[in-house]
Amino acid sequence: MTSQTGSRQRLLPVSILLVLALVFAGLGIWQVKRLAWKEALIADVTRAVHAAPVSIAAVPAGAIDRLAYHRVAITGQFLPVATVLATATSTLGNGYWVMVPLATSGHAPVWINRGFVPMGTRLDTARRAVPVTPVSVIGLIRPSEPKGTFLRANRPEAERWYARDLPVMNTRRAIVAEPRYFLDAQMETPRPTAQPVPVPGLTVIAFPNNHLSYALTWFALCALSLGAAIMVWRKAR
Repeated sequence: MTSQTGSRQRLLPVSILLVLALVFAGLGIWQVKRLAWKEALIADVTRAVHAAPVSIAAVPAGAIDRLAYHRVAITGQFLPVATVLATATSTLGNGYWVMVPLATSGHAPVWINRGFVPMGTRLDTARRAVPVTPVSVIGLIRPSEPKGTFLRANRPEAERWYARDLPVMNTRRAIVAEPRYFLDAQMETPRPTAQPVPVPGLTVIAFPNNHLSYALTWFALCALSLGAAIMVWRKAR
């Protein structure tokens, strides 16, 4: 076999390896960009959860997506009859989030996650424990959860709530409340005393950040592909 014939036979595998190297390099660069985005997101959320709360009136109507986890202060009166118990898993175990709309002056009612109560809490018991006097709440903005959870869809007719789908909750409770976001309460004033007392401040704020390891993996595959292409080409000589 001549050197020229051998080179032609190895042209296809070398070409494939070079294409793979380009693909892997592109994926590595994409992960580097994702890393920068994720680090900026984490920094923004960290600042937001420690910043002074802003009034609910200062929340722009079209900016909910980028205001997740920002602190908001709101004052109003709960609507106990509209209470919803949404299935929850927290650091305290399994139980429910107590979701109650808060009626305010000059703003549509806003759903408040008052906090966690243990499994076995009855809806009527949770309703009776909701304050009927004005309260002030400081909480974190959270978006509605319209897609539910994996393999568990809400069953409103049976009061089985696995996701906090606000438009459906509004329809079920026949109220006109804010459909895009609710507040995870961090503090409720005056402090509730009626049992069961919901435990606030259990919002899980965690953003997996494995983009650096992914980028290094793709770049390593790129280098291996280039090395393999060089080895195959040299054997053709």
